[in-house]
Amino acid sequence: MRYLTDKELSERYSVSRATIWRWVKESRLPSPVKIAANSTRWRLSEIEDWENRLEVSA
Repeated sequence: MRYLTDKELSERYSVSRATIWRWVKESRLPSPVKIAANSTRWRLSEIEDWENRLEVSA
């Protein structure tokens, strides 16, 4: 399973890292998972599923 960091997501969507966290807070992006004490990541599969649902609803 592949995980993405907030930095990788910000690069993927050409937004700031703060925007990624704001989207999480606003439930506009899937919630991350805590994989260690100071390590929060997003599952790539969940991000891709979310992107696909956005494309279908657009």
